[in-house]
Amino acid sequence: MGIKYSNKINKIRTFALVLIFGGIIIMYLGLFFQRSALVMTLFMLLGFLCIIASTVIYFWIGMLSSKAVHVVCPSCEKQTKMLGRVDACMYCSEPLTLDKSLDGKEFDESYNQKKKF
Repeated sequence: MGIKYSNKINKIRTFALVLIFGGIIIMYLGLFFQRSALVMTLFMLLGFLCIIASTVIYFWIGMLSSKAVHVVCPSCEKQTKMLGRVDACMYCSEPLTLDKSLDGKEFDESYNQKKKF
């Protein structure tokens, strides 16, 4: 069993989902400070900001996802989306690349970073 890779789009969506649940938990914790209106308000605002940030991230990844390259995974033969030079299949986590110079090389997400001269 090899290393399990994760698709970039799914990673960002998971982060946004964690922000939603984190925001709800932070707001819930604010209820324990009902005696102090200032502290409770701070918790509620912080939780609300987490949920707003999640909404912005979902919108951003939706726009990014619409520009992603659609490819057919050679392993599971399902259509998946790719961001960057290397990515993983959304379904089976198979490493994917469209760059012929990377064929046969070990999967490394650093291939997506721009080179700094």
